[in-house]
Amino acid sequence: MKFAMQAAAMATAAILLPLVAPAAHAQISDNVVKIGVLTDMSGPYADATGPGSVEAVRMAIADFGGKVAGKPIEMVDADHQNKADIGAAIARRWYENENVDVIVDFANSAVALAVLELTKQKNKAMLISSAGSSDFTGKHCSPNSVQWTYNTYALANSTARALVKEGAKSWYFVTVDYAFGHALRNDAAKTVEKLGGTVAGDVRHPFNNMDFSSFLLQAQSSKADVVAFANTGSDLANSIRQAQEFGLTQGKQKVAAFLMQTSDIHAIGLKSAQGLMLTTAFYWDLDDKTRAFAERFFAKTKRRPTMVQAGLYSAVTNYLKAIEKTGTDDGLKDIAEMKKMPIDDFFARNAFLREDGQLIHDMYLVQVKSPSESKGAWDYEKLIQTIPGKDAFVSPEDSACPLLKK
Repeated sequence: MKFAMQAAAMATAAILLPLVAPAAHAQISDNVVKIGVLTDMSGPYADATGPGSVEAVRMAIADFGGKVAGKPIEMVDADHQNKADIGAAIARRWYENENVDVIVDFANSAVALAVLELTKQKNKAMLISSAGSSDFTGKHCSPNSVQWTYNTYALANSTARALVKEGAKSWYFVTVDYAFGHALRNDAAKTVEKLGGTVAGDVRHPFNNMDFSSFLLQAQSSKADVVAFANTGSDLANSIRQAQEFGLTQGKQKVAAFLMQTSDIHAIGLKSAQGLMLTTAFYWDLDDKTRAFAERFFAKTKRRPTMVQAGLYSAVTNYLKAIEKTGTDDGLKDIAEMKKMPIDDFFARNAFLREDGQLIHDMYLVQVKSPSESKGAWDYEKLIQTIPGKDAFVSPEDSACPLLKK
């Protein structure tokens, strides 16, 4: 009788096992890991992000072998047209109907802020590479998101600190009028004032602006030591070109660009951009590792990678490594795993992901070469100083992120 009962129990277990066991291992929803690249494909940030960002993600997936945790990796991409409502609508469709697990890149801080709320609601993940507002790892920090490449604090703090130490005490800001520009201007102004400098004046310009003449005349008349552009993309290119035409770059006033990437210098030209000091998270010609990635990227795009494109490759690669360890595409679990992992690749050396979602890594103060210094196309920057991550990014004590207050 006892034997019969044992046999019956074993038979029941054998029947139930196929029903139970798969659930224990089926951690990848829909048996695919899907990455959505939400970016600016045709607007003012398209050169620095856009198609190049899509290619960077494609490269990361291919280099990972096209599979993670035994499941295929897929990618979709879309153009948010730099409109928060359009970006949020795409994200909602991806999350609710197309089983996208993580959305990456962004290019525009207003779009990224709109998507962040939805990401938290759906328990998904965000890898921010090209949206720069420091609020993403400040008051809007989230366990569902990371800010991988840079933020406005790191750029503004590093560049402003260097120029103030050179004697540039009074500053005039020309700021693009949306979240990113406001954050960049405010972070720079805090550093300037902290070091004993002053803000001589401010002006805000519309996004994707063409004519900067009135703003530049106001900046000139202020007689500030520095005219600082808190913008990027085509806005920055137009600013710098017209500043050169107005003679700002040849006069006593210094011109500072907080977020200028290799693609911006390429568009502006060395004649107009030469001598500018800026901070970057990546320069393609830094060493053998960066050059190796840049050569592969150039073979596919005929362009050198910007810092946000290189950073995006790194972010996606480390996200996939986290999934390999967790065995799940659960957003919270994968971001938490990334915070435990050592981060060390061609983009970020001896880096780590802090609890607020900020990747802490070295930044680089560089100067734009003169035409005579350049050896040819894309040879645009020279390294002035390596800034340790602990000095470049806001300290945990000064952060507004509640995740660091635990």
